[in-house]
Amino acid sequence: MAELITIDDPGDPRLDDFRDLSTADRRPDRPGGRGLVIAEGTVVVERLLNSRYPVRALLGVARRFEELRAELDGVDVPGYVTSAETMAEAVGFHLNRGVLAVADRPVPPPSVEEVIDGARVLAVLEGVGDHENLGSLFRNAAALGVDGVLLGSGCSDPLYRRSVRVSMGHVLRVPFATFGSWPGDLDLLRERGFRIAALTPRADSVSLRELRDQTPERIALMLGAEGPGLTEEAIAAADVAVRIPMPEGVDSLNIATAGAIAFYETRPPLS
Repeated sequence: MAELITIDDPGDPRLDDFRDLSTADRRPDRPGGRGLVIAEGTVVVERLLNSRYPVRALLGVARRFEELRAELDGVDVPGYVTSAETMAEAVGFHLNRGVLAVADRPVPPPSVEEVIDGARVLAVLEGVGDHENLGSLFRNAAALGVDGVLLGSGCSDPLYRRSVRVSMGHVLRVPFATFGSWPGDLDLLRERGFRIAALTPRADSVSLRELRDQTPERIALMLGAEGPGLTEEAIAAADVAVRIPMPEGVDSLNIATAGAIAFYETRPPLS
């Protein structure tokens, strides 16, 4: 690294990028505030270091820096080494993972057109406001060959710290963009040859297995919020309504689980 610096004072201004992570109105990862990207733990920090997000600094206990030694070779940012107690006082809670990295968001962010370009399978989300569900969806998308995620109205920020953590850093790897008009911008997908499939438990929808057997070359799988699901307006804007067959008396799945099943059933063969 550029420099490893030992810090014993939790009030040191060099730790300001990491400060008050548990205080809602001062969080440095709020998009309306400083808009920083924060990674927790060695695995997620490593993915941040290998992403397009420009890293500003790291903070952690000595043992975690040692674990990241190879990944930090040639990284030209400061690393602040401190005790677990000092770190907890600075960030606002005890961090079991023992290391944080902070980065700037890219400017400008990817456009919807850039995410669509070259994609074969896309996830399209509406109203997914729960950060853990969003992070889980990104992790499933990465694992099951989804090429990108497009966000409709009511979705939370994928770069919020909790989403980054739950995704195991895959929000930093899977391209995503936000629609400017919802659901009108779904026409952008249709114009580029995507078949838009809305996941819903409605009885008159097509079975996912039936869709799998006739999956077009390009498909966009649309999922709604936990509980209410997709709005009627979004379902009407899709090309087909699709359900995951379930026994009588079971009407829904967790959104991340439903997404994983749909991603697996419609993905192209993986080597």
